[in-house]
Amino acid sequence: MTRTGSPGEVFRAFLRLGLTSFGGPIAHLGYFRDELVTRRRWLGDREYGDLVALAQFLPGPASSQVGFALGLLRAGPLGALAAWAAFTLPSAILLVAFAYGASLFDNTIGAGMLAGLKIVAVAIVAQAVWGMARTLTPDARRASIAVGAAVIALVLAGSVGQVAAIAVGAVAGLALCRTADQPDRVDLAFPVSKRAGVVALAVFAVLLIGLPIAAAATGIAALDVADAFYRAGALVFGGGHVVLPLLDAEVVTGGWITPEQFLAGYGAAQAVPGPLFTFAAYLGALLAPGAAGLATAAIALVAIFVPGLLILIGVLPFWNAVRTRPAAQALMRGANAAVVGILAAALYDPVFVTAVVDAPSFALALVCFVLLVAWRVPPWVVVIVGAAGGILLTLL
Repeated sequence: MTRTGSPGEVFRAFLRLGLTSFGGPIAHLGYFRDELVTRRRWLGDREYGDLVALAQFLPGPASSQVGFALGLLRAGPLGALAAWAAFTLPSAILLVAFAYGASLFDNTIGAGMLAGLKIVAVAIVAQAVWGMARTLTPDARRASIAVGAAVIALVLAGSVGQVAAIAVGAVAGLALCRTADQPDRVDLAFPVSKRAGVVALAVFAVLLIGLPIAAAATGIAALDVADAFYRAGALVFGGGHVVLPLLDAEVVTGGWITPEQFLAGYGAAQAVPGPLFTFAAYLGALLAPGAAGLATAAIALVAIFVPGLLILIGVLPFWNAVRTRPAAQALMRGANAAVVGILAAALYDPVFVTAVVDAPSFALALVCFVLLVAWRVPPWVVVIVGAAGGILLTLL
């Protein structure tokens, strides 16, 4: 596969996703698949599954890493930056506005809309599980690996369970999914050299070690902010909600903001589309008064994303070189099957159990699912239907 798009095309595609991708990182992967694999056909399910499996192994925001890699694949480095900016900025802007007092979703209508958006996430993730299962678990062995991965992810909650499920799936694939032919082999032409990969990993390590030293030596507040959010982004696996304890330790335990402010921002982050890591922009905006909050919001936002993207850039050229070997193919078959299992586990918890609380909400989830799968309605339309349905259910 070669680059065939432009940064503008990538920006437009991901801006649409950034404005409509509600429901957290697992749901985002479903939105990505529907828009970029099914509709736009930028790549196939196997290649997409490879990227998802890789992102699950790496620290950082998994869905944003997948989006960054897709932009890189489609339109090179500028495409990668376009994908990140378009997917990230809508929610970051909304959360900064919330930090300045633009409180939304604090009434009955807002609560109903939020409930409806959670129900849409159920339909989106269910569609992703259904579609990816048909491609990535076409036989009994891989279907069994997916079920085993789902069990592991459900028993071991959080990023530990996800990483363990991928690892067990990869080992099982190596043992059970070897084949003489190579039907899964498709070259992914990431424009990243091995030298650039090494440089990216070196920059990651230098920043991780150097930022706290520089902050302590200079006493510059901006470096303190960059250090705190960079460490949070560098040390979290699985992204999304997993980063919250790390951020709490940095900004609440550190005395920068109050627990009430933290929880209010977390609630707002659930009501906006895009990656949960943009919660950092809200926190950054609270760290300085007035217009200076915009600068600290930008520092916090960039700092929390940079480590995960640096690690991804560092790994891609080496991963691309080994993924086409027979043993690596077997590993990835097992890992891809495990991705389906992880998505299935997430479809149940937290997506289903938090969104579907009664028979009417289950009925709305079924309506959204049929609109997506049978009628092939665009996701942004289903988002509107789900939000309106959630408001109606709340009022009734």
